[in-house]
Amino acid sequence: MIRSSTAPYGIALLRVSLGILFLAHVGLKVFVFTIPGFVGYFASLGLPAVLAYATIALELLGGIALVLGVYAPWVAIPLALEMLGTIVMVHGHNGWLFTNKGGGWEYPAFWAVALVVLSLLGDGAFALRASGPRHA
Repeated sequence: MIRSSTAPYGIALLRVSLGILFLAHVGLKVFVFTIPGFVGYFASLGLPAVLAYATIALELLGGIALVLGVYAPWVAIPLALEMLGTIVMVHGHNGWLFTNKGGGWEYPAFWAVALVVLSLLGDGAFALRASGPRHA
């Protein structure tokens, strides 16, 4: 049974937590790896540079949208697809555990599932721009 009195707050906590994680993740790319370093990494994977810039934009804008609650269920879908893409392109061949060299696929898989769950649940409490009608 879902507790309708507290569910919106649980969803908001999930939404904000996921958004903060994406902001930290993009911060790592920008401030530690640097943008040119991240673009070079994408090139080493055989991916075009434009995808590196798109990834940075998606994580930055998506993270902000999740934290603020701006169409969060819709924003969660491309972010989940990005996480699945990291499994295919980067982490999948490193094994299950994220502590493996190069990072395994357990963390991006969990992150993708949490984003899909958020998409299914809705915006939660305190959303600035709800994706659908609000119910009392």
